Amino acid sequence: MNTLIIIGSGPAGLTSAIYASRSQLNPIVIEGMEPGGQLTTTTIIENWPGYPDGVDAQTLMSDMREQAKRFGTVFKNGEVTEIDLKNTPFTLTVGKEKMTTNAIIVATGATPKMLGLSEEKKLIGRGVSTCATCDGFFFRKKEVLVVGGGDTAMEEAIYLSTLAKNVTVIHRRDELRASKIMQEKAKNIKNINFIWDSVITEIHDVQKNTVTGASLKNIKTEEVTLKKCDGIFIGLGHIPNTEFLDNQLELDENGFIITRDGSKTSMPGVFAAGDVSDPVYKQAITSAGKGCMAALDAEKLIQGLE
Repeated sequence: MNTLIIIGSGPAGLTSAIYASRSQLNPIVIEGMEPGGQLTTTTIIENWPGYPDGVDAQTLMSDMREQAKRFGTVFKNGEVTEIDLKNTPFTLTVGKEKMTTNAIIVATGATPKMLGLSEEKKLIGRGVSTCATCDGFFFRKKEVLVVGGGDTAMEEAIYLSTLAKNVTVIHRRDELRASKIMQEKAKNIKNINFIWDSVITEIHDVQKNTVTGASLKNIKTEEVTLKKCDGIFIGLGHIPNTEFLDNQLELDENGFIITRDGSKTSMPGVFAAGDVSDPVYKQAITSAGKGCMAALDAEKLIQGLE
């Protein structure tokens, strides 16, 4: 039986592993289908402390993995397909293998909702973004689009309005779904504009490997127009990766794991860290911080078991 299993290998999971392995907990990290987490889909990270010129996302996650490995973390490929939290020790299924453990840190992250266009994946980090606070700095004095009509989209637009020359919100309806206070705030900012009843049908230009604009289709008239821009921010929200838990932990209305007293979940011995339990900040640095907290909380629990 294992002492501690960490599910997820993004900033939260790897930070948990670094702390846990230095405490001689001999953690095992289940890397998931996207080793390194969502952060590896971007390019340069400019807001990670200690790197004045920014740091390549792939390099950062690789270095964090090697650091955890150096202290004794064991990495296992694959994803958790089943989990039993009703009985202790806990049981996890990874592929065809069943694993048992005294403690678990869930750090599976959250997946941003996308438009479903083929150009998105090709241009993510090259003009397409799902995080204004992460990437807005690259679009100072430029033209950007924000897709969506909820609070997430309005938050993105408001933040970008302080950096970009112009922000245009693209929404498929003729009114916003965001809270009234967010709507009014966005509408009162001079460099935020709105295009209603419209969807993006194509993002340009994959051949140039950068965003140059988007084709917009009015869903009422079916007219298609080209809107030039330097960046496109998808503000449709995130889906926390909690489906595999089968409702065995307490979740909020949007599916994020609820934590109390640090990183503790509704199940003693199970801790959560990173975007899977963070509907607000969703930053790599806050995920790393939560990963540290989860490892320390798990250490206290395990010391009590021993």
